[in-house]
Formats: sequence, structure tokens, C-alpha cells
Amino acid sequence: MRITGPLLLRGGTVVDVLSGGLRPEVDLLLRGGVIERIAPAGSVSDSGVEVVDVRGRYVVPGYVDAHAHPLGLHDAAAALQLMGAFGITGFRQMSGSAPLLAARARSELGLPDDGPALLALPGDLLMPMNAGTLEAAVATIRQQKEAGADFVKVVAVTPDVLLGLLDEAAALGIPVAGHLPNGIDVREASRHGMRCIEHLGPGVGITAATADAEPSIRAEAAAGARSLKVPAFSFPGAARLMGLLLKKIVINPVTMNTPRDVDLLARADDTFDEAKARAVAAEFVRNETWQCPTLIRVRTQELADDPRHTADPELRYIAEATIRSWKRANAKYAGQGERAHATYRRTYDLQLRLTRIFDEEGVKLLTGTDSCGAGWVVPGHSLHQEFDELAAAGLSPLSVLRAATANAAEFFGTSASQGSVDEGKDADLVLLEADPLTSVDALHRIAGTVRGGRYRDAAELDAVKSRIAGTRAITA
Repeated sequence: MRITGPLLLRGGTVVDVLSGGLRPEVDLLLRGGVIERIAPAGSVSDSGVEVVDVRGRYVVPGYVDAHAHPLGLHDAAAALQLMGAFGITGFRQMSGSAPLLAARARSELGLPDDGPALLALPGDLLMPMNAGTLEAAVATIRQQKEAGADFVKVVAVTPDVLLGLLDEAAALGIPVAGHLPNGIDVREASRHGMRCIEHLGPGVGITAATADAEPSIRAEAAAGARSLKVPAFSFPGAARLMGLLLKKIVINPVTMNTPRDVDLLARADDTFDEAKARAVAAEFVRNETWQCPTLIRVRTQELADDPRHTADPELRYIAEATIRSWKRANAKYAGQGERAHATYRRTYDLQLRLTRIFDEEGVKLLTGTDSCGAGWVVPGHSLHQEFDELAAAGLSPLSVLRAATANAAEFFGTSASQGSVDEGKDADLVLLEADPLTSVDALHRIAGTVRGGRYRDAAELDAVKSRIAGTRAITA
């Protein structure tokens, strides 16, 4: 069932993601894409509105995937619709371009109504071609700011360039998110205003700072840093060339690791110091540096041969050619041998532990997946896997729910209209069959969704999934 007009949700239980409380037996009147009224069940007139009985259901804000790459895919609409069918009502696009920024400015992105809203969009990724020097990086972020970018995404720059561009970005008032360069002191990046660190680094970006052997690990990481084999200047077609190069690497970056890289990971694992980890967390809290761990992405690259990923029934949405490319990456992973694989397993255990420590110390976390590019990461479905990984790390069900909702609204500066179920806020909701404060598993049990005030029940959501599975339209 699909309802697009004024809607009355009768008799549900609202979950307060801020307090962790429940507000049972209430009616929610939705009109014009907004929650117009919340009142005791039966007290709201049903005149002129469609009524859906949601007794026994739990109403939570729509989920946010704060690290995804659907825009630019061959069939971005299918990926976005699949995300919507899994309860995702907002996303942060983590790879942008001048054409995408221009299309958004003209309101020509063509996002489907039944997919999530675009919450933030960057310009081109900062790489050696456009940020090989501080001067080039400054020019690039100034251009991106002028073009309307919401943030700067850093992927491959040197430590000195990162620190300098962070200062420039702060002066321009544009946030910076992304990857940490090899050898950098993550505390210094935090002090310079890094807004959000993705993938817990990656590599030893954070774990070096939590190790007793930090000085030698950082020094060797910097000395052995590999730069992408591309010119340190831009030229016509550079963005397209970089996109093709990155597409192969992004499937599983650990397949690029050398024995030295594996050794550095092992030493960071072996010399982990929890006191140092908590001190790093305190630095993040002081400087308001957020973390988007993307644990499901980290897991699929570090435990790439786990049947949980390679035999996942939800791969039914993914194009056969894409599956073949993921299998080719797995063949490279297999060639690294058991020593590397054992190190990756230990590293992932440490990353789970770090995520729990960050949560305990008050570091703000987001839920993200790196879907639409990363191997074995399925749009929509992967956010639910992320929920499970966060729970495995030790986060409470409420903490996981907050990371996907209220935290996202705070991060994007939209708390006045999003992130909780309150009167006057956007009618972007997920209806659950069970109490999400009791178990993270409840977040998967979706009885219906509301996106922009438009209601779809579980049967309608399943129909969307079946249609996309029938076409296998997801190409990355």
C-alpha cells in the first residue's frame, strides 16, 4: 500500500531517540511532508485523511547513510530506490564533481521521490592532480566553495597539505572530511579542524596514535607512503581518468597493501594502549571531530573472503559484471596469504574495540557504508549490516539508533527539521515491528516507511526490492 496525501498514523509508539524514552499509544498527523501533530491515540480527527493503524508499531526517524556513492552510477535511481526500501531517508554523497554540483544548482539531479534525500555533496575528491601542493589544494577548495560544495572530501594528500588546507577551509567556512594521510598525527589533524574522519583512518591513520610504538609506526608509514601514479597537476579529462583508476582500487584497498603495510598494522595491533586510545577520543571530543567508521566497509575489505559477504543473498540486486569485478579483487586478496589475513582479522577486532571506546568517551559517530563502489557492500542492506557491526562493537541499541538519526541531523545542521519524531519536523519515518531500544535487530524489522509524508507498507517495500533484484541494476 502507498499513500501520498494527508495521513494519520493511529496508535503507534514514538521512540524518543534523544532521551531513550517511549511515548506509547499516540496518533501522528502528517500533512505536506511534515509531522503536523502528535497526540494521544484517538484524539485526532480522521476527517479528510487516510488512516493507517500502527498499533504495536514503533515510530523512529528515517535512517541516514552518511557515507555512500550512488550519484554517478549508471542507474543511480535504482540504488537510491533500494536504499529507500531499506528505510534510508537521507544520505551524504561522498564523491562529487563540478557537473554534479552544477546539476544540483539547476535542480536537475533527478533524484527519485521514493529514495533518500541528498544531505551533502562535495566537489571532486582531493588527490595529487588537484591537491599535489598546498597552493593547488587551496585553489581547488576555493573553486569548490564557489561552486556550492557542502564539504571538501580528502582522499590522497600529504600531511602538510592536509593541515594547510584545513586552515584554509576553516577560513572559508567549509568543512573537510575524508582520509588521513600516512604518517600524520591524527590529533594534529583534529586540532586543525578535521570535521569527520572516514573508515577509522583508514589503515594506521588512527591506530598508530593508539599504539605504544606510535613514533616508529608513523615514521615508517610516512617514509613508505605510496602516492597514486598520476600527475600532480590537472588537465582536461583528469577527473574521468581518476574515476576509472579509483574504481578498481576502491573495491578493496587492502589488496594494494605491501608486506610493510601489513607489518605496520600488526605492530599497531600488538602495541595498542587503551589509555592512549581514550586520550585520542578526548581530543576528538574537544575539537568536535566526528567519526564515520563504516565498519561494514572495513569488514568487507579486511575479511573479504568471509562467506557472510561473498554468499550474501542480498547480492541479488548487484549486476553480474560487478560481482565478477569483486571476485577478481578477492583473488588478489587471497594472494596476500594467511599472515596478512590473520593481521587483518586482528586489526578489525581492534577497530571494533576503538569504536566502542569512542562511543564510551562521547565521540560523535555516524552510520555509513561506502556503498556503490566498495566490494560486497550492497546499497540499503549494508546500512543494516552496519547497525549489526556497531552492536558487535559494543554500542547499545539506542546509541546505534542515534548514530543513524539524531547524530546525523546534528552533523548536517538540520536538527530543527530532522533527526527525531516531533511536531513540525519532516515526515521521514520508519515504522518498526519491535522495540529498537531492546535490540538492534528491531531496526531491520520494517513494517513501513514514510518519506516526505508518503507512506509505503512492507509489501510495497518488498515489491521495490523484487523489481530491482529482477533487473540486477546496481552496477557498483
